[in-house]
Amino acid sequence: KKKKRKGGKGLGKGGAKRQGITKPAIHSLARRGQHKRISGLIYEETCGVLKVFLENVIRDAGTYTEHAKRKTVTAMDVVYALKRQGRTLYGFGG
Repeated sequence: KKKKRKGGKGLGKGGAKRQGITKPAIHSLARRGQHKRISGLIYEETCGVLKVFLENVIRDAGTYTEHAKRKTVTAMDVVYALKRQGRTLYGFGG
C-alpha cells in the first residue's frame, strides 16, 4: 500500500507586508535600558541589527518545522532556534 504524501512546500498565504520597527518602539526599548536620549542614527542601525537577528531565528525555526514535517511553526521551534544561537528562553516549555 502506498503512503499518502502531503502537499509540496508552497509559500503559503500572502502574509502581512513587513512594516518594520517604529521609532517609538526603538525609543521605548532604549528607555527600558535606562537611556533617556538616543542619537538619530541609532534607529537605522537598530533596524538593521534586528532584521539580521530575526532572519537567523526564523530560518532556524523554519528548519525545525520542516524537519518535523509540519507547516506551522510552533513556539517550541522558536525556543529551540533561540537555544541553538545561545539565547535560552524560559517559560515556553522544553
